[in-house]
Amino acid sequence: MPTLNWLNREQALIKAQTVPYRLLEADTQLDYGDPAATNMLIQGDNLEALKALLPYFAGQVKCIYIDPPYNTGNAFEQYDDSLEHSLWLTLIYPRLELLREIMSDEGSIWISMDDSEGQYLKVVMDEIFGRKNFVSTIIWRKNYSPKSSAKYISDDHDYIFVYAKNKDVWRPNLMPRTEKQNKRYRNIDNDPRGPWKPGGIDARNYYSEGTYSITTPSGRVIDGPPKGAYWRYSQEKLMELDADNRIWWGKDGNNVPAIKRFLSEVSQGIVPQTYWPFEDVGHTQEAKQESVILFNDDPFGTPKPERLIERVIHIATISGDLVLDSFLGSGTTAAVAHKKGRRYIGIEMGKHAVSHCVPRLKKVIDGEQGGVSEAVNWQGGGGFHFYRLGETVFLPDGSTNPKVTFSALAAHIWFTETNTPLSHTDEEGDAFLGVHNGSAYYLLYNGILKDKSVIGGNVLTSRTMRTLPPFDGPRVIYGAGSRFSPQRLKAENITFKQTPYQIKSY
Repeated sequence: MPTLNWLNREQALIKAQTVPYRLLEADTQLDYGDPAATNMLIQGDNLEALKALLPYFAGQVKCIYIDPPYNTGNAFEQYDDSLEHSLWLTLIYPRLELLREIMSDEGSIWISMDDSEGQYLKVVMDEIFGRKNFVSTIIWRKNYSPKSSAKYISDDHDYIFVYAKNKDVWRPNLMPRTEKQNKRYRNIDNDPRGPWKPGGIDARNYYSEGTYSITTPSGRVIDGPPKGAYWRYSQEKLMELDADNRIWWGKDGNNVPAIKRFLSEVSQGIVPQTYWPFEDVGHTQEAKQESVILFNDDPFGTPKPERLIERVIHIATISGDLVLDSFLGSGTTAAVAHKKGRRYIGIEMGKHAVSHCVPRLKKVIDGEQGGVSEAVNWQGGGGFHFYRLGETVFLPDGSTNPKVTFSALAAHIWFTETNTPLSHTDEEGDAFLGVHNGSAYYLLYNGILKDKSVIGGNVLTSRTMRTLPPFDGPRVIYGAGSRFSPQRLKAENITFKQTPYQIKSY
């Protein structure tokens, strides 16, 4: 498969692997609403934040929507949107790699972009997600009138690139039928099956039984289907349909027959399409108006309308699914996900995490009625927790940061061993992490066994061994040291890994 080459490409290819794991530090003063809520707002560089999330959320995010800087040269305060082309690619590549790791197998990623980097983004995404997992390119008409200030051609649309983690299993939700679409169905003959609309019975595909003549109820003879076409039903099938009052001949019984398609029998949803007009999903001016209402004298410079994000989330998720936006901006994705009953993680690097995202989500929880609130019947409720990026898990000399808790290190070790998130950790004396692919994993750290002596809870000894849950199979045990000989380790089917030296730090 062709790949895109640029200055610093080699650096971009290894960046995701070399970013250190950091802790997430809760700032409970900025939490709001239901304390049992699992929604997260994170302030910090999104590359480091995504790496910090992997041990807990790898393979769990159902929908990712991001609106990264377009690299247009129109710089705005919260992002450097005037990056040189190769630097932009170096910025986006490792973030896409981590986003792919955090997606579920049934998940999808949606990226807003314009012409400035769109074609390059497509090639990079083909490389990271696989060309076979490309779903579509959405065209969003973002302006409702031409820009008279345009030097060449008015730029009236943006793109949304859509990829699945695995297109063989990903399926979009149908769009709801609109009132306008349903109005096309009428019941001019008072059929008890309800409203219907006529459909032609001729088709272009060859059908050996589709070349007969038809006599209408009025007696008019139709010699055959239109030139180059065939009746899509055999003569016998047409008679059966007519007997069931599923054929419409016109009010005078003189028309070419048409099949009656009943509203009650059609799918109650519509396959999503690639063109999204502003009438359906909003435009940039609508988004700016929403921002002004929310933030008064400090509106966000480049927001997306809530209706646009609502459509993405509707197609890509169901209630309770996890949504992530790692370029959260003013918080639109989190706000819409909250209103639609989805769980969410939002990452914002700048001051907007506190100045825009926090107050916006507070208003949502309090029942704010702007944007899509009325359309989704939003009444308020829920909550979120606020985090900042904290210490690295490992210090520059490779040792474990003493501020790291057992649960944080356990999640890190489990992820590096299994590439899956740890479902639970126990600070109450259980060193057993779980079983993966037939092997059991244990961590002796930070006095988890309530014994911090040198030969005690952090060291594998006969006494320590008796306190560990037994397992009939291979065991991997992490600890500060081992008093077992190589022969005994082999006899007991144990692989011992010394902390911190044998813990993967990247």
